Amino acid sequence: MNGSMAASVGRLLILGANGQIARIVRKDLLGKAEGAGCGVQVTDYLRKPARLQIIDPGRERVVDGDVNDYPTLLAAAQGQDLVLADLGGRFEPMAANVVRAMDHAGVGRLIWITGLGLYHEVPGEFGRWVEESCGHEVMEDTRRAARIIEGSDLDYTIIRAAYMDDRPDRDYELTAKGEPYRGTTISRASIADLIERIVASPGEFNRASLGISRPGTAGDRPVWVD
Repeated sequence: MNGSMAASVGRLLILGANGQIARIVRKDLLGKAEGAGCGVQVTDYLRKPARLQIIDPGRERVVDGDVNDYPTLLAAAQGQDLVLADLGGRFEPMAANVVRAMDHAGVGRLIWITGLGLYHEVPGEFGRWVEESCGHEVMEDTRRAARIIEGSDLDYTIIRAAYMDDRPDRDYELTAKGEPYRGTTISRASIADLIERIVASPGEFNRASLGISRPGTAGDRPVWVD
């Protein structure tokens, strides 16, 4: 969408700011006194904002809103450099609202967190199990949402995450769209690390859909590490 991209993000809108990955990103970015990301101004967008503990009142503001509430979403998107979506629920209408709001607000950069299997890219027995355990309706909803994003003119990064855990490791491998998915599990800290990498260098992974998993976790079912 943008002909040029800033060296780093100055203003970040986090949709679903109380999500588990979003909380890690907030803590990492707002807890920094120096280094990449230390100057980012964060807008936390969520329902029931009383649940959220403010980390840095000088660099953080909270908006009480639902992504399905378009006027509130559009107002929150004004002046932002990047939107991070850590959402749950029906993804197709939310993706449509996010794309529309970003277009109207003139915001070009989006990070969208979703699950594996968007393109039937998970091979073998594990791929069959993912489809069966998630269910056709859920999988098709995530695929329709991805198509909305990929059909937009946004500079998006779709992150297709394996089954997540709360281990602190930041050890991950990426697969591009069109490549077979590798691995079965990933830490939320690793997903946060990738997001923070993009916040620090938003020109990376533009219009890309990335599978992310922990190396060495291939199997027919999720492989959890000790």
